[in-house]
Amino acid sequence: MTDPRHVVHCDPAILGGIPVFVGTRVPVKNLWDYLEAGDSVDRFLDHFPSVTREQALAVLQLAKEMLARHASAA
Repeated sequence: MTDPRHVVHCDPAILGGIPVFVGTRVPVKNLWDYLEAGDSVDRFLDHFPSVTREQALAVLQLAKEMLARHASAA
């Protein structure tokens, strides 16, 4: 499992504590906004070069793992 502490950081001194990619001031929400708009991860990365591909993919992997863990059996 991906360790969220290596990918996402919350600090009240950085953008009021909203989750950002570690080592950046880029909100994780921006990735979701791009994907919801139909943009690719590559386009997001082009617009936010301080975020690495590994970080973006790790956030997606974390979401996948959390959903799988919390999904109820049908």
